[in-house]
Amino acid sequence: MERALALAAYAAEQDEVPIGAVVVNPENGEIVSEAYNLSEHIADASAHAEILAIRKACEKLKCNRLRGMDLYVTLEPCTMCAAAISFARIQNLYFGAVDAKGGAVVSGVKFYDSPTCHHRPEVQGGIMERECGQILKDFFKAKREKVKLLDKKS
Repeated sequence: MERALALAAYAAEQDEVPIGAVVVNPENGEIVSEAYNLSEHIADASAHAEILAIRKACEKLKCNRLRGMDLYVTLEPCTMCAAAISFARIQNLYFGAVDAKGGAVVSGVKFYDSPTCHHRPEVQGGIMERECGQILKDFFKAKREKVKLLDKKS
């Protein structure tokens, strides 16, 4: 999770929503792929950290299933990402902060509880929850302050 958090910090520096994701082979601890949000930079609403990390891992391993792999992500995945995690057959999902508004694992639609869910990874949330939540709070606070400053100038 520390690596995912470092990626989230880098995303914030790039003015992206600070979320990082890492695909790990639990057999040897090898990082298979890693990514951070790029939605703003590449103008792609689907460019979430989880999606990008899954794409990179599939490309590297030359397969469309990541059976036996673990995914670490700094924020509870949204519905789109939860579905991608299911389709990729990720074995274990570890996430940091709960996303009460947009999350779909333990919040919202609780995607993996759906009878139509193809694959349910083992889920553990709250990993480095304070740090993962704080980076998001700081990012959006800075965004709001920047807007206030611009409003005062106009």
